[in-house]
Amino acid sequence: MKTKCLPIIFYSVEACPTNSSVRQSFEFTMNKIVFKAFGAMSKDSYSYIYECFGIDTADQFIRKRQDKFINKFYASDNLLCRAIYGRQ
Repeated sequence: MKTKCLPIIFYSVEACPTNSSVRQSFEFTMNKIVFKAFGAMSKDSYSYIYECFGIDTADQFIRKRQDKFINKFYASDNLLCRAIYGRQ
């Protein structure tokens, strides 16, 4: 799930603004993947499985990807990046 599904599901989410409904949609998708793998469960079970397998929640996953993207964007020597953020 971590290496095959999540990168495809969250492709380019770091460059797009996300609101709470989008994040809930991603969380639902992740829960459905876990449901297909493990069968019927309660909501607490999803959290436990994420914890056991080291999988971040959708909100954490999006936040980490956005932070990584922004850090690379700020560190870039690209002239367009400098123009957008006014760096000299």
